[in-house]
Amino acid sequence: MKKVDVLRRKRVFDDVFKIDEAEVRFELRNGEMSPPVRRLSFERGDSVAAIVWRRDTDALLFTEQFRFSTLAEGPGWLLEIIAGMIDAGESADAAIRREIEEELGYRIDEVIPISTFYLSPGGSSERISLFFVEVSGTQQVSDGGGLSTEHEDIRVVTMARPDARRALDQQQFADAKTIIGLQWFFERSSRQ
Repeated sequence: MKKVDVLRRKRVFDDVFKIDEAEVRFELRNGEMSPPVRRLSFERGDSVAAIVWRRDTDALLFTEQFRFSTLAEGPGWLLEIIAGMIDAGESADAAIRREIEEELGYRIDEVIPISTFYLSPGGSSERISLFFVEVSGTQQVSDGGGLSTEHEDIRVVTMARPDARRALDQQQFADAKTIIGLQWFFERSSRQ
């Protein structure tokens, strides 16, 4: 591990999201320490996501919802794999189970971990734990759609495997976790 000195750190924005400002010095490739530099970090917390495959219909389940941050440069509504934040004191496994039931309407048995990765390490501390989940129609307990108390208005989208593959190949997904998850799914599927 290379050396890092955190000289100063303070929270400069504290709302639903948080931003920390820090002054740091870090070990350079030549072994010397850098001069003090200012860095900002978007502190969002950790999250979960899952590729959900419905085995009895050979289809993938997605959510479509409004994403304000994409409005200036994109459509505003994104087609994504299921995802959500990990609540305080909650495990990633419990969080993805909760999110799948709230947003897709399925009560699941097993989750298979794929990877945990940073979404944008140049400016955000958020890590996402990505899972694979198989479901069937017998596990559906509601229509999903999210929680009205969280102002969610989620459309559940079922897409046949070939259609999802075609959409991925035609760059119709604009969300990194969805692209990563689908690439994993189709690579795994090609080996079976």
